[in-house]
Amino acid sequence: MTKSSNSDGFAHQLWEFFASVKLSVFILLSLAVTSIFGTVIPQNKNPLSYHQKFGDVLFKLFKTLDMFDMYHSWWFRFLLCLLTINIIVCSINRLSSTWKIIFPKRPSFNINRFRKAKNRQQWSAQGSVEQVKDRISPWISKRFGRFTVESSANGYLLFGEKNRWTRLGVYAVHLSILLMVAGGLVGSIFGFDGYVNIPEGASVDSVLLRGNQPEVKLNFKIKCDDFDLTFYEESEMPKEYRSRLSIIKDNQTVIQKDIIVNDPLRFEGINIFQSTYGKMPATQLNVTFTEKASGLIYNKKATMTSPVEMPGNSGTLIIEEFRPHFSFRGVTLANTFLCRMIPRQGDPKHIIISADFPRFDMMRQGDFIISISNTDFKYYTGLQVTKDPGVPIVYVGFLFMIIGCYVTFFMFHQKICVEISTDSGKTAVMAAGISEKNKPGMNVVIRRLSRQLQKLT
Repeated sequence: MTKSSNSDGFAHQLWEFFASVKLSVFILLSLAVTSIFGTVIPQNKNPLSYHQKFGDVLFKLFKTLDMFDMYHSWWFRFLLCLLTINIIVCSINRLSSTWKIIFPKRPSFNINRFRKAKNRQQWSAQGSVEQVKDRISPWISKRFGRFTVESSANGYLLFGEKNRWTRLGVYAVHLSILLMVAGGLVGSIFGFDGYVNIPEGASVDSVLLRGNQPEVKLNFKIKCDDFDLTFYEESEMPKEYRSRLSIIKDNQTVIQKDIIVNDPLRFEGINIFQSTYGKMPATQLNVTFTEKASGLIYNKKATMTSPVEMPGNSGTLIIEEFRPHFSFRGVTLANTFLCRMIPRQGDPKHIIISADFPRFDMMRQGDFIISISNTDFKYYTGLQVTKDPGVPIVYVGFLFMIIGCYVTFFMFHQKICVEISTDSGKTAVMAAGISEKNKPGMNVVIRRLSRQLQKLT
Protein backbone atom coordinates (compact mmCIF):
# COMPACT_ATOMS: atom_id res chain seq x y z
CA MET A 1 0.00 0.00 0.00
CA THR A 2 1.42 3.38 -1.00
CA LYS A 3 1.80 6.45 1.20
CA SER A 4 -0.77 8.22 -0.97
CA SER A 5 -3.43 5.58 -0.30
CA ASN A 6 -2.62 5.65 3.42
CA SER A 7 -3.03 9.43 3.56
CA ASP A 8 -6.27 9.21 1.56
CA GLY A 9 -7.60 6.59 3.97
CA PHE A 10 -6.69 8.71 6.99
CA ALA A 11 -8.30 11.79 5.43
CA HIS A 12 -11.47 9.80 4.75
CA GLN A 13 -11.59 8.52 8.35
CA LEU A 14 -11.03 12.04 9.65
CA TRP A 15 -13.82 13.36 7.44
CA GLU A 16 -16.19 10.62 8.62
CA PHE A 17 -15.26 11.41 12.24
CA PHE A 18 -16.19 15.08 11.90
CA ALA A 19 -19.33 14.19 9.92
CA SER A 20 -20.60 11.93 12.69
CA VAL A 21 -23.89 12.74 14.38
CA LYS A 22 -22.55 11.02 17.52
CA LEU A 23 -19.81 13.66 17.64
CA SER A 24 -22.47 16.39 17.45
CA VAL A 25 -24.38 14.84 20.36
CA PHE A 26 -21.17 14.46 22.40
CA ILE A 27 -20.16 18.11 21.86
CA LEU A 28 -23.61 19.46 22.65
CA LEU A 29 -23.84 17.35 25.82
CA SER A 30 -20.35 18.50 26.86
CA LEU A 31 -21.31 22.14 26.35
CA ALA A 32 -24.52 21.61 28.31
CA VAL A 33 -22.74 19.93 31.25
CA THR A 34 -19.95 22.51 31.39
CA SER A 35 -22.51 25.31 31.20
CA ILE A 36 -24.15 23.85 34.30
CA PHE A 37 -20.79 24.08 36.08
CA GLY A 38 -20.48 27.65 34.84
CA THR A 39 -23.86 28.42 36.39
CA VAL A 40 -23.26 26.64 39.71
CA ILE A 41 -19.76 28.11 40.16
CA PRO A 42 -19.96 31.94 40.10
CA GLN A 43 -17.69 33.30 37.41
CA ASN A 44 -14.96 35.94 37.75
CA LYS A 45 -15.25 36.50 41.49
CA ASN A 46 -12.44 37.42 43.85
CA PRO A 47 -10.08 34.42 44.31
CA LEU A 48 -10.32 34.78 48.07
CA SER A 49 -14.06 34.14 47.90
CA TYR A 50 -13.43 30.92 45.95
CA HIS A 51 -10.71 29.82 48.37
CA GLN A 52 -12.98 30.41 51.33
CA LYS A 53 -15.91 28.57 49.71
CA PHE A 54 -14.18 25.51 48.20
CA GLY A 55 -11.08 25.04 50.32
CA ASP A 56 -7.48 24.71 49.22
CA VAL A 57 -7.72 21.43 47.25
CA LEU A 58 -10.82 22.24 45.18
CA PHE A 59 -9.64 25.82 44.69
CA LYS A 60 -6.39 24.65 43.08
CA LEU A 61 -8.23 22.04 40.98
CA PHE A 62 -10.87 24.48 39.70
CA LYS A 63 -8.23 27.12 39.05
CA THR A 64 -6.16 24.66 37.00
CA LEU A 65 -9.25 23.79 34.95
CA ASP A 66 -10.15 27.50 34.49
CA MET A 67 -13.54 26.87 36.09
CA PHE A 68 -13.62 30.39 37.57
CA ASP A 69 -13.53 31.93 34.09
CA MET A 70 -14.87 28.97 32.18
CA TYR A 71 -16.22 30.76 29.11
CA HIS A 72 -12.76 32.16 28.32
CA SER A 73 -10.91 28.89 28.97
CA TRP A 74 -8.97 27.14 26.22
CA TRP A 75 -10.99 23.95 26.49
CA PHE A 76 -14.37 25.72 26.16
CA ARG A 77 -13.12 27.52 23.07
CA PHE A 78 -11.84 24.17 21.77
CA LEU A 79 -15.33 22.66 22.15
CA LEU A 80 -16.83 25.58 20.23
CA CYS A 81 -14.26 25.19 17.44
CA LEU A 82 -14.94 21.44 17.34
CA LEU A 83 -18.69 22.13 17.06
CA THR A 84 -18.01 24.59 14.23
CA ILE A 85 -15.97 22.04 12.27
CA ASN A 86 -18.59 19.37 12.90
CA ILE A 87 -21.43 21.55 11.57
CA ILE A 88 -19.46 22.59 8.48
CA VAL A 89 -18.45 19.03 7.60
CA CYS A 90 -21.97 17.67 8.20
CA SER A 91 -23.46 20.42 6.02
CA ILE A 92 -21.00 19.83 3.18
CA ASN A 93 -21.47 16.07 3.46
CA ARG A 94 -25.21 16.32 2.93
CA LEU A 95 -25.34 19.35 0.66
CA SER A 96 -24.44 17.45 -2.55
CA SER A 97 -27.50 15.19 -2.35
CA THR A 98 -29.73 18.09 -1.30
CA TRP A 99 -28.41 20.18 -4.18
CA LYS A 100 -29.40 17.51 -6.71
CA ILE A 101 -32.94 17.50 -5.31
CA ILE A 102 -33.25 21.28 -5.43
CA PHE A 103 -31.76 21.69 -8.90
CA PRO A 104 -32.57 18.52 -10.89
CA LYS A 105 -31.68 18.40 -14.55
CA ARG A 106 -35.13 17.07 -15.48
CA PRO A 107 -37.85 17.15 -12.80
CA SER A 108 -39.88 13.94 -12.87
CA PHE A 109 -43.57 13.53 -12.09
CA ASN A 110 -45.10 10.14 -11.34
CA ILE A 111 -48.79 10.33 -12.22
CA ASN A 112 -49.57 7.13 -10.30
CA ARG A 113 -48.46 8.75 -7.01
CA PHE A 114 -50.86 11.64 -7.58
CA ARG A 115 -53.74 9.30 -8.49
CA LYS A 116 -53.19 7.37 -5.27
CA ALA A 117 -52.83 10.47 -3.08
CA LYS A 118 -55.37 10.66 -0.27
CA ASN A 119 -55.87 14.39 -0.74
CA ARG A 120 -57.03 14.16 -4.37
CA GLN A 121 -60.14 16.10 -5.32
CA GLN A 122 -62.42 15.26 -8.30
CA TRP A 123 -65.23 17.14 -10.06
CA SER A 124 -66.87 17.60 -13.44
CA ALA A 125 -66.16 20.68 -15.59
CA GLN A 126 -68.01 22.56 -18.31
CA GLY A 127 -66.57 22.52 -21.82
CA SER A 128 -64.11 20.37 -23.65
CA VAL A 129 -60.81 19.08 -22.33
CA GLU A 130 -58.97 21.64 -24.42
CA GLN A 131 -61.13 24.52 -23.16
CA VAL A 132 -60.69 23.54 -19.48
CA LYS A 133 -56.92 23.28 -19.96
CA ASP A 134 -56.78 26.76 -21.50
CA ARG A 135 -58.83 28.25 -18.63
CA ILE A 136 -56.83 26.85 -15.71
CA SER A 137 -53.30 26.73 -17.14
CA PRO A 138 -52.56 30.49 -16.76
CA TRP A 139 -53.81 30.46 -13.14
CA ILE A 140 -51.60 27.51 -12.15
CA SER A 141 -48.52 28.79 -13.99
CA LYS A 142 -48.63 32.08 -12.06
CA ARG A 143 -48.63 30.33 -8.69
CA PHE A 144 -46.10 27.59 -9.28
CA GLY A 145 -42.56 28.27 -10.40
CA ARG A 146 -42.33 25.15 -12.50
CA PHE A 147 -45.29 24.35 -14.75
CA THR A 148 -45.51 21.76 -17.48
CA VAL A 149 -48.33 20.34 -19.59
CA GLU A 150 -48.23 16.79 -20.90
CA SER A 151 -50.68 14.92 -23.08
CA SER A 152 -52.30 11.75 -21.84
CA ALA A 153 -54.45 9.06 -23.47
CA ASN A 154 -57.68 10.81 -22.48
CA GLY A 155 -56.62 14.44 -22.10
CA TYR A 156 -53.91 16.47 -20.37
CA LEU A 157 -51.71 16.36 -17.27
CA LEU A 158 -50.82 19.73 -15.70
CA PHE A 159 -47.89 19.58 -13.28
CA GLY A 160 -46.89 22.42 -10.95
CA GLU A 161 -44.11 22.68 -8.43
CA LYS A 162 -42.61 25.29 -6.09
CA ASN A 163 -40.47 25.79 -2.98
CA ARG A 164 -37.83 23.18 -3.71
CA TRP A 165 -35.34 25.66 -2.24
CA THR A 166 -36.98 25.38 1.21
CA ARG A 167 -34.79 22.34 1.80
CA LEU A 168 -32.01 24.90 2.33
CA GLY A 169 -33.77 26.18 5.45
CA VAL A 170 -31.87 23.74 7.64
CA TYR A 171 -28.59 25.09 6.22
CA ALA A 172 -29.66 28.60 7.20
CA VAL A 173 -30.06 27.27 10.74
CA HIS A 174 -26.59 25.69 10.52
CA LEU A 175 -25.18 29.01 9.31
CA SER A 176 -26.88 30.83 12.18
CA ILE A 177 -25.22 28.52 14.71
CA LEU A 178 -21.84 29.08 13.05
CA LEU A 179 -22.32 32.85 13.18
CA MET A 180 -23.33 32.80 16.84
CA VAL A 181 -20.39 30.59 17.76
CA ALA A 182 -18.07 32.85 15.73
CA GLY A 183 -19.49 35.91 17.46
CA GLY A 184 -18.94 34.31 20.84
CA LEU A 185 -15.35 33.44 19.99
CA VAL A 186 -14.65 36.94 18.62
CA GLY A 187 -16.06 38.50 21.78
CA SER A 188 -14.15 36.05 23.97
CA ILE A 189 -10.81 36.69 22.26
CA PHE A 190 -10.98 40.36 21.32
CA GLY A 191 -13.45 41.70 23.88
CA PHE A 192 -13.21 42.16 27.62
CA ASP A 193 -15.36 42.35 30.73
CA GLY A 194 -13.90 44.56 33.43
CA TYR A 195 -14.83 46.72 36.35
CA VAL A 196 -13.69 49.92 37.97
CA ASN A 197 -14.54 51.85 41.13
CA ILE A 198 -14.45 55.63 40.74
CA PRO A 199 -14.82 58.06 43.68
CA GLU A 200 -16.79 61.24 43.10
CA GLY A 201 -14.72 63.79 41.22
CA ALA A 202 -12.09 61.25 40.13
CA SER A 203 -11.38 59.85 36.67
CA VAL A 204 -9.77 56.68 35.32
CA ASP A 205 -8.40 55.57 31.96
CA SER A 206 -8.09 51.85 32.61
CA VAL A 207 -10.25 49.03 33.95
CA LEU A 208 -9.43 45.87 35.86
CA LEU A 209 -10.30 42.54 34.30
CA ARG A 210 -11.74 39.70 36.29
CA GLY A 211 -9.71 36.65 37.17
CA ASN A 212 -6.46 38.49 37.98
CA GLN A 213 -5.87 39.34 34.33
CA PRO A 214 -3.91 42.44 33.29
CA GLU A 215 -5.80 45.71 33.28
CA VAL A 216 -7.06 47.20 30.00
CA LYS A 217 -6.01 50.69 28.99
CA LEU A 218 -8.75 52.84 27.45
CA ASN A 219 -8.15 55.56 24.87
CA PHE A 220 -10.35 57.90 26.90
CA LYS A 221 -11.08 58.76 30.52
CA ILE A 222 -14.21 58.02 32.53
CA LYS A 223 -14.94 60.69 35.13
CA CYS A 224 -17.54 60.44 37.89
CA ASP A 225 -18.88 63.98 38.21
CA ASP A 226 -21.46 63.06 40.83
CA PHE A 227 -22.92 60.03 42.59
CA ASP A 228 -26.41 60.12 44.06
CA LEU A 229 -27.90 57.49 46.36
CA THR A 230 -31.53 57.48 47.50
CA PHE A 231 -33.21 55.16 49.98
CA TYR A 232 -36.76 54.05 50.57
CA GLU A 233 -38.56 55.93 53.32
CA GLU A 234 -37.81 54.63 56.81
CA SER A 235 -35.50 52.00 55.35
CA GLU A 236 -31.81 51.53 54.65
CA MET A 237 -32.57 49.70 51.41
CA PRO A 238 -31.33 51.67 48.39
CA LYS A 239 -34.05 52.81 46.03
CA GLU A 240 -31.80 54.06 43.24
CA TYR A 241 -28.16 54.86 42.68
CA ARG A 242 -27.25 57.16 39.84
CA SER A 243 -23.87 58.19 38.44
CA ARG A 244 -23.22 61.26 36.35
CA LEU A 245 -20.38 60.33 34.03
CA SER A 246 -18.25 62.25 31.57
CA ILE A 247 -16.21 60.76 28.76
CA ILE A 248 -13.03 62.77 28.23
CA LYS A 249 -11.01 62.25 25.07
CA ASP A 250 -8.10 64.41 23.91
CA ASN A 251 -8.68 66.66 26.94
CA GLN A 252 -12.24 67.39 25.82
CA THR A 253 -15.53 66.21 27.27
CA VAL A 254 -17.32 64.42 24.44
CA ILE A 255 -20.24 62.80 26.31
CA GLN A 256 -22.05 63.44 29.60
CA LYS A 257 -24.79 61.14 30.84
CA ASP A 258 -26.53 60.03 34.02
CA ILE A 259 -26.58 56.25 34.17
CA ILE A 260 -28.62 53.92 36.35
CA VAL A 261 -29.00 50.15 36.43
CA ASN A 262 -29.94 48.80 32.96
CA ASP A 263 -29.35 52.19 31.32
CA PRO A 264 -25.68 52.13 30.25
CA LEU A 265 -23.47 54.67 28.54
CA ARG A 266 -22.08 53.48 25.22
CA PHE A 267 -19.01 54.94 23.53
CA GLU A 268 -16.84 53.59 20.72
CA GLY A 269 -18.13 50.03 21.13
CA ILE A 270 -17.60 50.05 24.90
CA ASN A 271 -20.53 49.69 27.31
CA ILE A 272 -20.42 51.27 30.76
CA PHE A 273 -23.02 49.86 33.16
CA GLN A 274 -23.98 51.02 36.63
CA SER A 275 -23.12 47.90 38.58
CA THR A 276 -22.72 48.68 42.26
CA TYR A 277 -21.62 51.28 44.75
CA GLY A 278 -19.91 51.38 48.09
CA LYS A 279 -17.42 53.10 50.31
CA MET A 280 -13.70 53.18 49.74
CA PRO A 281 -10.72 54.70 51.54
CA ALA A 282 -10.50 58.37 50.73
CA THR A 283 -6.87 58.90 51.75
CA GLN A 284 -3.58 57.05 51.75
CA LEU A 285 -3.59 53.95 53.93
CA ASN A 286 -1.20 53.02 56.71
CA VAL A 287 -0.12 49.38 56.51
CA THR A 288 1.57 48.00 59.64
CA PHE A 289 3.73 44.87 59.54
CA THR A 290 4.49 43.40 62.99
CA GLU A 291 7.18 40.74 62.97
CA LYS A 292 6.05 37.81 65.10
CA ALA A 293 9.54 36.67 66.12
CA SER A 294 10.98 40.01 67.29
CA GLY A 295 7.93 42.22 67.75
CA LEU A 296 9.43 44.86 65.43
CA ILE A 297 6.90 47.14 63.77
CA TYR A 298 7.21 48.44 60.22
CA ASN A 299 4.88 51.13 58.84
CA LYS A 300 4.24 51.52 55.12
CA LYS A 301 2.11 53.90 53.04
CA ALA A 302 -0.19 52.29 50.51
CA THR A 303 -3.00 52.94 48.06
CA MET A 304 -5.58 50.60 46.64
CA THR A 305 -4.33 48.13 43.96
CA SER A 306 -0.72 49.39 44.23
CA PRO A 307 2.01 46.93 45.37
CA VAL A 308 3.61 47.52 48.79
CA GLU A 309 7.08 46.16 49.54
CA MET A 310 7.04 43.97 52.63
CA PRO A 311 9.85 44.21 55.24
CA GLY A 312 13.01 42.19 54.76
CA ASN A 313 12.53 41.94 51.03
CA SER A 314 10.11 39.10 51.75
CA GLY A 315 7.62 39.97 49.01
CA THR A 316 4.87 42.41 48.10
CA LEU A 317 1.34 43.06 49.31
CA ILE A 318 -1.47 44.31 47.04
CA ILE A 319 -4.69 45.68 48.56
CA GLU A 320 -7.07 44.58 45.81
CA GLU A 321 -10.53 45.35 47.13
CA PHE A 322 -12.41 46.92 50.00
CA ARG A 323 -15.73 45.61 51.26
CA PRO A 324 -17.89 47.27 53.89
CA HIS A 325 -19.37 43.83 54.68
CA PHE A 326 -17.61 40.49 54.28
CA SER A 327 -18.63 37.02 55.49
CA PHE A 328 -15.78 35.08 57.11
CA ARG A 329 -16.54 31.63 58.52
CA GLY A 330 -20.14 32.56 59.14
CA VAL A 331 -19.29 35.90 60.77
CA THR A 332 -19.97 39.19 58.99
CA LEU A 333 -17.05 41.61 59.22
CA ALA A 334 -17.30 45.32 58.50
CA ASN A 335 -14.67 47.37 56.64
CA THR A 336 -12.64 44.47 55.28
CA PHE A 337 -9.73 44.59 52.84
CA LEU A 338 -9.13 41.71 50.41
CA CYS A 339 -5.40 41.45 49.74
CA ARG A 340 -2.98 39.34 47.76
CA MET A 341 0.44 38.59 49.22
CA ILE A 342 3.15 37.63 46.72
CA PRO A 343 6.19 36.14 48.49
CA ARG A 344 9.66 36.03 46.95
CA GLN A 345 9.39 32.28 46.95
CA GLY A 346 6.22 30.24 46.75
CA ASP A 347 2.73 30.81 45.45
CA PRO A 348 0.69 34.00 46.01
CA LYS A 349 -1.75 33.91 48.94
CA HIS A 350 -5.06 35.67 49.38
CA ILE A 351 -5.63 37.14 52.82
CA ILE A 352 -8.25 39.32 54.47
CA ILE A 353 -7.55 42.20 56.84
CA SER A 354 -10.20 43.77 59.04
CA ALA A 355 -9.78 47.52 59.55
CA ASP A 356 -11.80 47.34 62.79
CA PHE A 357 -9.70 44.58 64.41
CA PRO A 358 -5.93 45.31 64.15
CA ARG A 359 -4.98 41.89 65.61
CA PHE A 360 -7.29 39.96 63.30
CA ASP A 361 -4.37 38.74 61.16
CA MET A 362 -2.78 36.95 64.12
CA MET A 363 -4.68 33.79 63.19
CA ARG A 364 -2.83 33.48 59.88
CA GLN A 365 0.46 31.57 59.66
CA GLY A 366 3.35 33.73 58.55
CA ASP A 367 6.25 35.90 59.70
CA PHE A 368 4.21 39.11 59.97
CA ILE A 369 0.93 40.31 61.42
CA ILE A 370 -0.59 42.82 58.99
CA SER A 371 -3.06 45.57 59.84
CA ILE A 372 -4.44 48.56 57.95
CA SER A 373 -5.44 51.88 59.54
CA ASN A 374 -6.21 55.51 58.66
CA THR A 375 -9.34 54.51 56.78
CA ASP A 376 -11.53 57.49 56.04
CA PHE A 377 -14.24 56.50 53.59
CA LYS A 378 -16.29 58.11 50.85
CA TYR A 379 -18.75 56.80 48.29
CA TYR A 380 -17.67 55.44 44.94
CA THR A 381 -19.57 54.26 41.89
CA GLY A 382 -18.89 50.72 40.73
CA LEU A 383 -19.00 50.36 36.95
CA GLN A 384 -18.95 47.32 34.74
CA VAL A 385 -17.07 48.12 31.53
CA THR A 386 -17.46 45.69 28.66
CA LYS A 387 -16.50 45.41 25.02
CA ASP A 388 -17.84 42.66 22.77
CA PRO A 389 -17.06 43.07 19.06
CA GLY A 390 -18.81 39.76 18.40
CA VAL A 391 -22.30 41.08 19.23
CA PRO A 392 -23.13 42.23 15.63
CA ILE A 393 -22.13 38.79 14.36
CA VAL A 394 -24.38 37.14 16.95
CA TYR A 395 -27.29 39.40 15.92
CA VAL A 396 -26.83 38.37 12.28
CA GLY A 397 -26.80 34.75 13.49
CA PHE A 398 -30.12 35.26 15.29
CA LEU A 399 -31.57 36.75 12.10
CA PHE A 400 -30.52 33.70 10.08
CA MET A 401 -31.90 31.46 12.83
CA ILE A 402 -35.32 33.11 12.57
CA ILE A 403 -35.31 32.93 8.77
CA GLY A 404 -34.09 29.32 8.76
CA CYS A 405 -36.66 28.18 11.33
CA TYR A 406 -39.47 29.94 9.47
CA VAL A 407 -38.49 28.32 6.17
CA THR A 408 -37.99 24.92 7.78
CA PHE A 409 -41.21 24.78 9.79
CA PHE A 410 -43.66 27.00 7.88
CA MET A 411 -42.70 26.51 4.23
CA PHE A 412 -42.44 23.27 2.30
CA HIS A 413 -41.84 21.75 -1.12
CA GLN A 414 -45.13 21.45 -3.04
CA LYS A 415 -45.87 19.29 -6.11
CA ILE A 416 -49.36 19.33 -7.63
CA CYS A 417 -51.00 17.62 -10.55
CA VAL A 418 -54.24 18.51 -12.30
CA GLU A 419 -55.52 15.79 -14.65
CA ILE A 420 -58.12 16.74 -17.25
CA SER A 421 -59.72 13.79 -19.00
CA THR A 422 -62.85 12.63 -20.79
CA ASP A 423 -65.10 10.30 -18.80
CA SER A 424 -68.34 9.00 -20.37
CA GLY A 425 -68.56 12.03 -22.64
CA LYS A 426 -67.96 14.49 -19.80
CA THR A 427 -64.87 16.43 -18.82
CA ALA A 428 -63.50 15.25 -15.49
CA VAL A 429 -60.87 17.10 -13.41
CA MET A 430 -58.69 15.60 -10.68
CA ALA A 431 -56.32 17.64 -8.47
CA ALA A 432 -53.81 16.09 -6.07
CA GLY A 433 -50.61 17.11 -4.30
CA ILE A 434 -47.51 15.54 -2.81
CA SER A 435 -45.23 16.85 -0.11
CA GLU A 436 -42.44 14.87 1.51
CA LYS A 437 -42.41 16.94 4.68
CA ASN A 438 -45.79 18.55 5.45
CA LYS A 439 -48.65 16.33 4.35
CA PRO A 440 -51.34 18.14 6.43
CA GLY A 441 -50.22 21.43 4.90
CA MET A 442 -50.35 19.89 1.43
CA ASN A 443 -53.93 18.76 2.09
CA VAL A 444 -54.91 22.34 2.84
CA VAL A 445 -53.22 23.56 -0.35
CA ILE A 446 -55.11 21.03 -2.48
CA ARG A 447 -58.48 21.92 -0.95
CA ARG A 448 -57.91 25.61 -1.64
CA LEU A 449 -56.61 24.86 -5.13
CA SER A 450 -59.65 22.72 -5.94
CA ARG A 451 -62.11 25.38 -4.77
CA GLN A 452 -60.43 27.99 -7.00
CA LEU A 453 -60.20 25.71 -10.02
CA GLN A 454 -63.87 24.71 -9.71
CA LYS A 455 -64.76 28.41 -10.02
CA LEU A 456 -62.73 28.59 -13.22
CA THR A 457 -64.15 25.40 -14.72
